[in-house]
Amino acid sequence: MTITDYVIDILLIAVVALQMRTRELTPRSALRPLVLVVIAGVNYLRAFSVGGNDLLLIVVFALVGVGIGTASAVATRVWRDDRGLVLVKAGLVAAALWVAGMGFRFAFAVYANTDAGLAVVTRLARHLDITGAQAWTTALVLMAFGEVLARITYLEIRRHRLLHAAAVTPAYGTAGAR
Repeated sequence: MTITDYVIDILLIAVVALQMRTRELTPRSALRPLVLVVIAGVNYLRAFSVGGNDLLLIVVFALVGVGIGTASAVATRVWRDDRGLVLVKAGLVAAALWVAGMGFRFAFAVYANTDAGLAVVTRLARHLDITGAQAWTTALVLMAFGEVLARITYLEIRRHRLLHAAAVTPAYGTAGAR
């Protein structure tokens, strides 16, 4: 693993620290994790031939990422304050899910780059009929994409619903609203 690998993975895990503070939820707040997964994609996604169960591995990992990202977003508190701003705060469950997903990827990559890990992953690949290392890399990167995109999408849907609900809520206590 290169220093870039470590930096990207650690930053993706650390994003949760920012999510645990109450902050305004805006479309711009999605940029940091989105930029990180795009950088990961540029660095790691390469063409490869799909043989054996490579595609199944990639789809399963991507779906696991979507599941973790969605669960993390569901476990995140989203509300409007008295000024009408949409606020967000990840709790312990949301943070644990995020760290579990991103941490698994990081731990797998670190372990697979050791002699013992490489031997285990090679045996596992043979057993599962995975044809090459790029299938593992693609599966892990798409898992991160799934996690980030699912979380961002779910939180944006919740943000839009809160903003829309405020737009259609009648203003009680104003003249003519009796």
